[in-house]
Amino acid sequence: MSVATGTDNSSARGGMGLMIVAMAIFAAQDGISRHLGGAYGVPMVVMIRYWFFAAFILWMAARSGGGVRAAAATRAPRLQILRGVLLAVEINVMVLAFVNAGLVESHSIFAGYPLLVAALAGPVLGERVGWRRWTAILAGFAGVLVILVPGLSVFSIGSTYAVISTAMFAIYAVLTRRVARVDSAATSFFWTGAAGLPVATGIGIWFWVPMTAGDWGWMGVLCVTAVAGHYLLIRCYQLAEASALQPLAYLQPMLAALVGVFVFSEAVHANVALGAAIVVAAGMFTLWREARNRARQGVSR
Repeated sequence: MSVATGTDNSSARGGMGLMIVAMAIFAAQDGISRHLGGAYGVPMVVMIRYWFFAAFILWMAARSGGGVRAAAATRAPRLQILRGVLLAVEINVMVLAFVNAGLVESHSIFAGYPLLVAALAGPVLGERVGWRRWTAILAGFAGVLVILVPGLSVFSIGSTYAVISTAMFAIYAVLTRRVARVDSAATSFFWTGAAGLPVATGIGIWFWVPMTAGDWGWMGVLCVTAVAGHYLLIRCYQLAEASALQPLAYLQPMLAALVGVFVFSEAVHANVALGAAIVVAAGMFTLWREARNRARQGVSR
C-alpha cells in the first residue's frame, strides 16, 4: 500500500490545472475553427492546421529518445494508419458541425462520445461492461435524442454532422486504446499526424481560396492553440492519473458553449440544455465506473 507524498499531490494538482487550461484552449480553438470554416471552407482550414500539427509532432519525435525512427516504430501499422486517417476525416466533419449547427448543439451531442467508447469496449477490446454502465449508456443516448427530436433538428445537416463526428471519434478512441497494448503513446501520437497529414492535404488542397491578412492572423492563432493544447495535454498525463483528468474533459463542451453564446450569439434551447445535462451526467458516471473497476483490478493483482 503506497502513501501519497506532498510531491505526488502537487503533481496531480498541476496536471489537473494544466488540463483545465488545455480545455479552455480547445474551446477557443473550436470558436476560431467555426469562424474560419464558415468563411473559407472547412477542408482548407483543417489542412493548414494539420501542417502545423505534423510539424509539431516531428519536432516532438526528434527530441525524444531514439528520434523519429523510434517514434515511428509500430507493431500495428494498419491500425495506426486507420486511426490517423479516421481522425483527419473526423475533424473535417466536426468543424462542419460547428459551422452548420453551432458550438452549443454540436458539443452537446459530442459529449456523448465516452458512452459510445464504453459500448464499443466490449466487442472491440474484450472489456466487461456491466449493467450499471449499460444503463448509463442508454440514458446518455436518450439524452442525445432529447437534443435532436423535440426541435426536429434531427433532420438538420449540422446535427447529422455532429452525430457522425461523435461516432467517428469514439471509434478513433477505441482504436487508440487497442494500439496502446502494443505501442507507446509517443508512437500513437506520431502516427496521428503522419497518417492524417496526407489525408487532410489531399482533401483540403482542392478547396484553397485566398485569405485576408486578418484571417491569416486567426489561422496562426488556431495553429498555435492546436499545438499548445496538445502539448499541455501530454504534460497533463505525465503529471496526473487519467482517472483524475478524464472528468475535466467535460469542461471543453461547457466552455465551447459559452463561446457559442457570447461570441456567435447562439441560442441555448431548453431541449438542448436538458439533453446535454443527461449526456454529461451519464458520461461522468461511466467514467467513474470504469475508473473504479480498473482500481479494483489493480488491487487484486
